[in-house]
Amino acid sequence: MKSLLQAGKLLLLDLASTFFFLFVYLLTKNITLSVLLGMALGAAQIGWEFARKKPIDTMQWLSLFLVLGAGTATLLTNDPRFVMIKPSVIYCVVGIVMLKPGWMNRYLPPVAIELIPDVAMIFGYLWAGLMFVSAGLNLIVALNFSVATWSAFMSIYAIVSKVALFLIGYATMRTIAVRRRARLAAIPS
Repeated sequence: MKSLLQAGKLLLLDLASTFFFLFVYLLTKNITLSVLLGMALGAAQIGWEFARKKPIDTMQWLSLFLVLGAGTATLLTNDPRFVMIKPSVIYCVVGIVMLKPGWMNRYLPPVAIELIPDVAMIFGYLWAGLMFVSAGLNLIVALNFSVATWSAFMSIYAIVSKVALFLIGYATMRTIAVRRRARLAAIPS
């Protein structure tokens, strides 16, 4: 359970500025305020890691650059269609980064990296697939529905799909790791 909470914490921290942007936008309907606060949180997270002299992982850098780049473009265009289509671009970029073998290792305890690196790699690719499906779905909804419908649908879909894959991945990897560890323990040395 401790490793589940640790992985969940890291994932939420990587996505915090995105969730914060969405929360502020849904609350205020103010694009400028939402973008600025999301960008500020993303920059503050990296600044905090620098201040603590902690290494900054690839996904953390990606999150910051996406928040700053997409936020700047949104502020310059002030076009709601850009805001609606922007998640598709972000999902594609994240999906491409998630195609890198081993990206999930940051979220796994050492025992999982030792026992189930193959399963973790498969789930890394499943995460990439989820990002590409999400990009396509966002584009369809953004181009065919109102801002209110898009906002409600994508907010729910984004959270539910990621939580579902996270829980399925955790349960699957834990089950396989426990079985492999038992098999290794049963082999006479």
